[in-house]
Amino acid sequence: MRLGDLLIRAKRVTEGDVARALERGREVGGRIGDNLVAIGAIDERTLSSFIRRIPAEPPHIAATGIDENELLALLMKLIYSARLETARQFVDAIKLPYHVIAELTRMAVDRALLQTLGTRHSDNLLDMAYSLTEEGRRWTIDALERLHYVGPAPVPIGDFCEQVNRQKMTNETITMKRINQAIGDLEMDQSVLEQAGPALNSGRALLLYGPPGNGKTTVALRFASVFHDVIYVPYAIEVEGQIIRMFDASVHKEVDPAGIEEDSVSFVRQDEYDRRWVPCRRPFVIVGGELTLEMLDLRYDASGHYYEAPMHVKALNGCFLIDDFGRQLVAPATLLNRWIVPLESRVDFMKLHTGKSFYLPFEELVIFSTNLEPEDLMDPAFLRRLPYKIEVGAPELGRYRRIFEAECARHHIDLPDEVFDYIIHKIKVEKGLELAAYQPRFIVDQVVATCRFTEQAPHLEQRFIDYALDNLRVKKHPHA
Repeated sequence: MRLGDLLIRAKRVTEGDVARALERGREVGGRIGDNLVAIGAIDERTLSSFIRRIPAEPPHIAATGIDENELLALLMKLIYSARLETARQFVDAIKLPYHVIAELTRMAVDRALLQTLGTRHSDNLLDMAYSLTEEGRRWTIDALERLHYVGPAPVPIGDFCEQVNRQKMTNETITMKRINQAIGDLEMDQSVLEQAGPALNSGRALLLYGPPGNGKTTVALRFASVFHDVIYVPYAIEVEGQIIRMFDASVHKEVDPAGIEEDSVSFVRQDEYDRRWVPCRRPFVIVGGELTLEMLDLRYDASGHYYEAPMHVKALNGCFLIDDFGRQLVAPATLLNRWIVPLESRVDFMKLHTGKSFYLPFEELVIFSTNLEPEDLMDPAFLRRLPYKIEVGAPELGRYRRIFEAECARHHIDLPDEVFDYIIHKIKVEKGLELAAYQPRFIVDQVVATCRFTEQAPHLEQRFIDYALDNLRVKKHPHA
């Protein structure tokens, strides 16, 4: 990933800014960053801060922070498992620079674990080919039995903690403009947005509460797009000789290149960053009723002898939403006790199966979302530890109508006043329900489905509306 791509994806500059900086570079020379500063696209302080957060490429084996024998074992396992042949393939697999690979392959050749085959149709050392010797094959199989992890080289736990602290959410300043852009066309009470902004800027825990069906989960998801920064997530972490897998493609969304022209690479490229780290968007993790205490601990793979990071650790530098809080199998008080120390001290403690404990910075926004009464779930002491509590209530009539009109517009359906009044009467009087933000989409989708079945153009016919409303709440029959 090139510096220009990263700056664009972090919304520090635009593609037009990079294009102008590249043009200036062709005329007067210089790095892309210097030219972006020169044209006024970004200031020197912001650029320097951004570059400092990019993990630097290790200049030699010792700088990786990982024992050279562990790295050699990992490289040999990759060669054996993936049938790799060339130094270029080694670099891509282990995510370490060529000069480190050159040191490791020299060690392997000296120990008669690898043999050199030479280059094929190229003088590039990256195309140097190698093959396992018989001794190398036996040595690698023994290494696999001790630790079955096969993947990119890990980063040491100390480097990981430093990086997490460098890329805190509080580095970004959230404004009402950003929140409105994130909310988009979602109809939301302005008071909710005004309360959410300070909560997001604080990085502290947030409680969303209120009756079901009014958008607590939806608005929390929209909050995720408020943050623009690029963060760096390691493929794996090394702790006391143990490997913890961290990067998860289902959680971490890797930043795509911004599409800068290939012939501009020499102008864009800064010093290489450490490819053991993946540039990503800030993660947003949702857990619900399935959450248990065990899910908050490291998961040890007894056959592979390595660990998988728990979901809240994968959410570091992002958001962790506990949806439907209070409906988990484990008691709410038990779950809350697990969160007291991390929320208060911003530090979380993990334990290896060896009994060794270590800590991680707890830099993430935890959002509790519930449709139960907060006082029934939490004691006063814990409620005090949640500095931001936002009620997401039922929409008032005007906002409810705007939501309904937006849903009708999706299907090119008219919403006459008398039809809207009929629906409100049926919901509130006949069904005895409170208005909820989910109802317009529910009703319109059901009406459209019935129209499609009867081969009619979508329209709000009374009996079709009645069918939909009956599915909102079943009919009550008097007891015999």
